[in-house]
Amino acid sequence: MDNFKLPQIPIPDFELPQAVREVLEEAKVKLAHRPKLLQQFLNCFPNTLETTTKLMDDGTTFVITGDIPAMWLRDSVEQVIHYVPLAEKDADLQRIIGGLVKRHMMYASLDLYANAFNETANGWHWDANDETDMSAWVWERKFELDSLCFTIRLAYAYWKATGRSDIFDERFKGVLEGIIRLWQTEQRHAEQSDYRFQRRNCPAIDTLRNQGLGMPVNYTGMIWSGFRPSDDACELHYNIPANMFAVVSLRQMKEIAKWVFRDEALVRTIGQLEDEVQHGIQLYGTYRHPEFGVIYAYETDGYGNYCLMDDAGTPSLLSIPYLGYVDKDDEIYQNTRRFILSKHNPYYYEGAVAKGIGSPHTPPGYIWHMALSMQGLTASTDEEKREMIDLLEATDAGTGFMHEGFHADNPEIYTRPWFAWSNSLFSQLVYEGMKKGIV
Repeated sequence: MDNFKLPQIPIPDFELPQAVREVLEEAKVKLAHRPKLLQQFLNCFPNTLETTTKLMDDGTTFVITGDIPAMWLRDSVEQVIHYVPLAEKDADLQRIIGGLVKRHMMYASLDLYANAFNETANGWHWDANDETDMSAWVWERKFELDSLCFTIRLAYAYWKATGRSDIFDERFKGVLEGIIRLWQTEQRHAEQSDYRFQRRNCPAIDTLRNQGLGMPVNYTGMIWSGFRPSDDACELHYNIPANMFAVVSLRQMKEIAKWVFRDEALVRTIGQLEDEVQHGIQLYGTYRHPEFGVIYAYETDGYGNYCLMDDAGTPSLLSIPYLGYVDKDDEIYQNTRRFILSKHNPYYYEGAVAKGIGSPHTPPGYIWHMALSMQGLTASTDEEKREMIDLLEATDAGTGFMHEGFHADNPEIYTRPWFAWSNSLFSQLVYEGMKKGIV
């Protein structure tokens, strides 16, 4: 990480919105019988607003990840997504979330391939020597298919929650059309794409092989991705959860194009791309496992090679219903879920204290709090939701916050003490449990 100083926890320049304060007061009643869980919720639910959010003079909103002074498209959305349902009648939340959508549009209009951006054009980069087409605004330029999906996810959710369409201006439409062109290009990455990425003197998962082009893939109709949601390089460059997320995003984009922009030609273009990606997933993205039956692969290259695993970061195979691709009772999803929550998944760990999904991004034996939260959010039974909440409550190492990964034998050993996305996902699960009366 070059040419920057680690951020101090900022003092927000605004008060917590009324709707957020009401949720915290609700929790004080409904979680009074669980004082530790209550304190964790009081810490985590407002954490994004209290420590990572900055209202900009141009009407946009800048959201850092926590311990890194840059805004990831993906992370910033999931850091605020639990506030979106509260925004309908709260003007302060509308300013914050609508401003974040506008910030996404500004960044996307600068570079559709980048995954993370600076607050200003200050020239800060994760690695100043990356061999790719960088700019002073870009913190990191790893092309991750899911990044732009999260941009659409936030805009669509905000529109549906508030009924406000002022975010859908000409810049938004230009970005939407740009996303479609980029995804069409990346369907035939080797033949049509100019995107390259190389990083020297780094772990292999931080760079693309084949002179920055990535390993060869066959045409499938799916969209190529250089990197995973963990920011690690794909082994096989058709990431199935990311392509599923793209299908969901295309459905949402189609609805925006139809009802906001009234552009039937654009609707047809989006629909065709959606059909191609969906066909590719169904034809190339499944694997017949001898024990679990037909499951979704994590990645494929279209040549018959499969990466069978799951990673804690969203989008993941575990998160498929959370993203809205299929219902949690879908047969193939349930087969896949049994696979990834077993020792057949190379990144599923069981220890003396906990069991759950980790990541190649962290050391072996480390379980991610986000994976436990996602397991609870996608669980079919209240019993499993409660089990995950109990496990999250017990593994905070006494900090009152969630972390990235913690050791399955000892939660006192953990990574990233300030990771707002993890706090937000935990808050979603606990708030759902509060609403259902199961905690």
